[in-house]
Amino acid sequence: MFEDALRRAVAEFIGAFTLIFIGAGAAVAANQVHDGSLIGVAVANGLAIGVMVSALGHISGGHFNPAITFGFLITRRIKPALGVVYWVAQLSGAALAALLVHDLIPHAITEAVKLGVPATGNGVDAASAFGLEAIMTFFLALVVFASAVDARGTFKSIAGLAIGLTITIDVLFGGPFTGAAVNPARAFGPQLIGDYWSHAWVWYAGPIAGAAVAALLYEFLYLRPAEREPVGPSDGGVLEPRASES
Repeated sequence: MFEDALRRAVAEFIGAFTLIFIGAGAAVAANQVHDGSLIGVAVANGLAIGVMVSALGHISGGHFNPAITFGFLITRRIKPALGVVYWVAQLSGAALAALLVHDLIPHAITEAVKLGVPATGNGVDAASAFGLEAIMTFFLALVVFASAVDARGTFKSIAGLAIGLTITIDVLFGGPFTGAAVNPARAFGPQLIGDYWSHAWVWYAGPIAGAAVAALLYEFLYLRPAEREPVGPSDGGVLEPRASES
């Protein structure tokens, strides 16, 4: 049991580390380029999460996001103790990634964009940012449940592609307004290392709210009814049991 939790935790740590190292790093780098920077940041974030979900999803489920883990907790698809382990691993990976970006890149460059910390912009206030983060995270959590949890959906072997593309479209739209973190760990790492906490609650409450709505919606509209249906020869597989049933 301990070894299994450790393996999962290390996978979550690596995945979250990669997302924040590349995501925050891309934001820092984009400030030096000036042309097509939003597209570059969006692609970098999408590729980072897509690659890590494809590489490590079979070990831990490829959450790499405390809000996604919360969605799994409230639908009883992960046990509370393991959920806490995931959160510690995700936030630790995020903090180390931000620390290395801070230490390996000249301070003047990282300071210019506050270490890539997500922030409100273009006249968007904190309340609106909360709504935007919640909606964008809703998209992400819905895709996770539809492609990586539901055995009738997209084949799990390509779930990373769908999840990565969802991150990309979120950043393409939301980047200029909220930073499109859609992930508390993405905010936490740069906030902690850079000590940037302006409207910090937005990037925790928004993603958690959006993920919770998406997880509960998909669970009760699609997954629970499917689990009560008989499995026939034409079915694409059996849904994973909830944590309380495993």
